[in-house]
Amino acid sequence: MRRGSNRSEDTYKVIVVDDDIGVLDSISIILRRKNYEYVGVTNPLDAIEAVKKDHFDLMILDYIMDPINGDEVVERIREFNDDLYILLLTGHKDLAPPLEAMENFDIQCYCEKSDKFDQLILLIESAIKSIAQKRTIAKFSEGLNNIIEAVPKIYQLQPIDSILEEILSRLMPLVNSSNAFILADDINNDFQQEKKSILRGIGKYDCDITSFMTSMSPDFLTELGCARNTNMTIPSNTGVIIPLNVGNAQSIGVIYIESTNYMNGLKLLEIYAKQAAAAINNAHLHSLVNVKNEQLVETYAELKKRYMDAIETLRLTVDAKDYYTRGHSDRVAYYAVKIGEEMGLSEADLEKLKIGGIFHDIGKIGTNDDILLKNAKLDDFEYNEIKKHPLKGANILSAMSMFKDIVPLVEYHHERIDGRGYPHGLKGDEIPPLARIISVADAFDAMTSDRVYRSKMELSQAIEQLEKGSGAQFDATVVKNFVKLLGNYDEMRKEIEPTYANLTEIK
Repeated sequence: MRRGSNRSEDTYKVIVVDDDIGVLDSISIILRRKNYEYVGVTNPLDAIEAVKKDHFDLMILDYIMDPINGDEVVERIREFNDDLYILLLTGHKDLAPPLEAMENFDIQCYCEKSDKFDQLILLIESAIKSIAQKRTIAKFSEGLNNIIEAVPKIYQLQPIDSILEEILSRLMPLVNSSNAFILADDINNDFQQEKKSILRGIGKYDCDITSFMTSMSPDFLTELGCARNTNMTIPSNTGVIIPLNVGNAQSIGVIYIESTNYMNGLKLLEIYAKQAAAAINNAHLHSLVNVKNEQLVETYAELKKRYMDAIETLRLTVDAKDYYTRGHSDRVAYYAVKIGEEMGLSEADLEKLKIGGIFHDIGKIGTNDDILLKNAKLDDFEYNEIKKHPLKGANILSAMSMFKDIVPLVEYHHERIDGRGYPHGLKGDEIPPLARIISVADAFDAMTSDRVYRSKMELSQAIEQLEKGSGAQFDATVVKNFVKLLGNYDEMRKEIEPTYANLTEIK
């Protein structure tokens, strides 16, 4: 059992608060047999101070104590700590707090004292499982946020060594690794007859490629080659090898992360590896531009495709977090283009509407699952977190100048004509015209799709809401043209039926 700051992810710290020493001794035996870290406290005021000074995962709390009862202990703790899982004990069933009080103070579990500890043991194990799941969700969410922050950085034009080092520095914290390397094609030698590789390592792999190749065992080198040739992730004795592939093409190299505890973060590693491969390929394409200036147009188009593929991967990750919204972005893009056609917009503007619709919610990749999937009304903090996604999405797309015309559509699609929208409170003509179209398309699809917290509206109800918001929430001209289009809603729905079919299949 590890203690102090070196606690591992599978170690849990429990504080037991009871003025009966016998109860403390009995519970301590149970907890130590389970290899949980244990602290016993007889004074509830001391327990509050202990929680302020140290991290605990679980509190087992007696209800009737002196000088304050358990419910007051919880009330004081919740003023500064919302994460602590609390299991309330009582030997006086009739004096236990009402259910409403337990809900208000976020007491997760309740148990009556008994000479037998079977029920308590089951509740403790259930609590630990919940805490473990919460840790996993938090780690995955943090990892996704780190990936979002890393993508614009690794896509900046800079020397390949700097790109590879940035990739590794962002990658290793996902699995708490200290040693890793990237072995990839050397883009600076692309036009030489003899193809070469480039190595960038951190930790014990911080060496030149000659020293690296001579120090690696034949079996390990075979595994590296196998991962690259098969485009498959391969575990080794001391870590994991992930290929760097771009689309369906042959991989351009591999990443190796030394870790014996990478399984929980493997999906994050694979998601990030795709971004890393695209970033390296991005640098490769820019190298081609410098060498063959006459291929600039073609290379620029390929670069745009690769970056869009990278962003698309993150968009699909957003859809994967909430199956109730799968297909939403595709439908918003479809409706937006239809509105643009009805309004006689140019082909260039229609293309902007399509891309803007597809990526309008990309910023939600950084929003916690427990907020996105909540089936009740959001509190002020949660709503403010949701309101950050337009700016997050704009920042993601701002990393590449080719998306400069798309950024306003993403950033301003939740602004309102009356100025009561977010994130900037723009009003009227301050809101870009194409963003006003995305706003109407987004609202309509949200209203006509099932969500975790409500059922979808009928078409007539959705039209009524659009017309009710016309001139206040929505641009009146956009609403007028869209309502006209919705006279052929059955035909429109057939054109986008696959997105609804996929949603039905998942549900």
